[in-house]
Amino acid sequence: MAKGKDGAIAVNRRARFDYEIEETFEAGLELQGSEVKSLRTGRANIAEAYVGPENDEIFLINADIPPYAGANRFNHEPRRRRKLLLNRKEIAKLTGAVTREGRTIIPLRLYFNNRGLAKLQIGLAKGKKTIDKRETIKRRDWDRQKSRLMKDHG
Repeated sequence: MAKGKDGAIAVNRRARFDYEIEETFEAGLELQGSEVKSLRTGRANIAEAYVGPENDEIFLINADIPPYAGANRFNHEPRRRRKLLLNRKEIAKLTGAVTREGRTIIPLRLYFNNRGLAKLQIGLAKGKKTIDKRETIKRRDWDRQKSRLMKDHG
């Protein structure tokens, strides 16, 4: 199983740079069999994906799960809309935040939990301004320099 060091199949690294994450949720995914097998090989991309509410449901849109080679003619469409499985209260909270407050729902991480179920970590986010992004870069560089200094002199 090709996974990252934290068990993630796919990580949206750009999300925390472009958005200020206010709250995170864990959502299940409604998948087909060939999609699960493709995920188990560690092949997925959520960098260009986004999450949108429609008719009291929430969908993952534009996530790329490549076709599974062994599925033959029973394969899935790679960029189809996938329904996210959340509680009613969570769906209402996310939908309200998107419609009233102008927030965005961002997919952060796609992984298998300890029971072997595919889960998607999503975040309720607010877009960062360019100034905030520069501040993030400065903070990251300073932390890197600080750790080097501590390593050399500590």
